[in-house]
Amino acid sequence: MTEKLLETCLLAGKIMMESNAEMYRVEDTMSRIALASGNYRLVSYVTQTGLFVGIDQSSTIRMEQITNRSINLEKVVKVNNLSREYVSGAMDLDALLRKLKELDKERIFFPIWLQIISAAVISGAIMILFGGTFTDLPITLAIGGIGYSIYLSGLRFFRIRFLAEFLSSLFIGFAGILCARIGLGISEDMIIIGCVMPLVPGVQITNAIRDLLAGHYLSGVSRGTEALMTASMIGFAIAFVFQFLG
Repeated sequence: MTEKLLETCLLAGKIMMESNAEMYRVEDTMSRIALASGNYRLVSYVTQTGLFVGIDQSSTIRMEQITNRSINLEKVVKVNNLSREYVSGAMDLDALLRKLKELDKERIFFPIWLQIISAAVISGAIMILFGGTFTDLPITLAIGGIGYSIYLSGLRFFRIRFLAEFLSSLFIGFAGILCARIGLGISEDMIIIGCVMPLVPGVQITNAIRDLLAGHYLSGVSRGTEALMTASMIGFAIAFVFQFLG
């Protein structure tokens, strides 16, 4: 029973961590599953790169390494819903474990074309909100979409972290300045600002602050550092473009 319980809690925590859930949410979900399984008190240690779980007053400890992380809030919601159903008695532990294994195998992402179109629309909307003109809207939509497609390609083909953000921002900077200089756009600053916004790590920054406020200082600092590195790569790329073309 305890082995199956630890496997279930570990799998639920793994899915949530890989989907970029907050640390306190991961620990709370695993603890509730353990309590609903016979009033077990779960002892857990959660970091960005690993999960350690065990039952209080027991020598059994399980560990799971977290190697891949992405933003997938839909999976976080599904794990939360499954845990609530289990706590309410709507399913047993075997059913919960089976559904978690099925969820772990799922690849729940929006289609690539929809992600690119959404990034383009966000780029244009942000450009207008920051004071740009509607004259720059078509070129901003185009650069934003192409820039985000470069980012997605970088995530797929390069294993070096933050390189995808750097290459995408590099293209956005060059394209924004060149289009403004040849007359396809008016404000190169507004075009660049709008196009890089889909790359800004807003979710990571938010989760880092929430982890810090919840007392998870290690994960909060590590998430914040990761977000800072991403933002730095974006800034370095744009600064390089302005230095090269300035």
